[in-house]
Amino acid sequence: MFYFQQMFMNALNGIDSQNITAGVVGIANTILIVSFLYAAYQSFAAGGDVRALGIAGIKYLLLGLVFANYGAIFRDVNSMFNSVAQSVTNLASATDMFSNWMTQLQTYWTANGTQSLWSTIGGSVSGFLDALLILVAFILMPITYALFALFYSLYGSVLYVTGPLVLALLPSNTVGQLARTYLVNMLVFQAWGLLYAIFSALMVVLNVNSVNNVLNSGGVAGFFQNASQDLLLALASILFSICIAFIPFMASRIVKGDVGGTVLVLLRSATWTGKMAGKL
Repeated sequence: MFYFQQMFMNALNGIDSQNITAGVVGIANTILIVSFLYAAYQSFAAGGDVRALGIAGIKYLLLGLVFANYGAIFRDVNSMFNSVAQSVTNLASATDMFSNWMTQLQTYWTANGTQSLWSTIGGSVSGFLDALLILVAFILMPITYALFALFYSLYGSVLYVTGPLVLALLPSNTVGQLARTYLVNMLVFQAWGLLYAIFSALMVVLNVNSVNNVLNSGGVAGFFQNASQDLLLALASILFSICIAFIPFMASRIVKGDVGGTVLVLLRSATWTGKMAGKL
């Protein structure tokens, strides 16, 4: 299990320990009854639409069963997607690559950071700019990963707490669209872990899954050749930070079907990073 997934599980356990879920489910059951009665009224107003009434009744029964075991069902759905993400990383012999990269980067910086930084500056403006970029990159990576883990837990917690209230509207055709939008957001949230796993596997495939591999190859997937070691690690960290930062955006666009726009955004980001490296 990735670090951010474990963080999310701790958040869910904390929410349940405060009996927040039980109170929300109790309110949702009341909303569900009202929603079903409204759906029955809509069927009657439509000239006795028995089919619509039957569909509303089935939704009512299914949601009643879901609410009876809401916490366990939500966790099972999340575990199902997490298992798929874990399978992707296992097939590529990858682990929590971004977390491991930060650990290796910290080890490298502890051993070589200060001396390499002063040698990079070298008394020139270009060296100073390189050193500044290195410092920014080494700080940007952990901040980006921490924000990703935080927003993953926040997004999932909001979906977990508000889920029963929104799903209770599903039997009604009028306001049931809110419940369907919630399900789309649920898929977007679950896609975060899948995309993270795919990026981790891609790092292994491109042989950039460790600091030593990047330094030995002298580049990142063929890019940033002839850069100094510190600058190379900094540029790699910036690329990885961009990948992490774009995961929520990509998940939303992919689930909603706008794959082409997502690819264009990634290409622009990669082009911008390449141009920045070429100026150094």
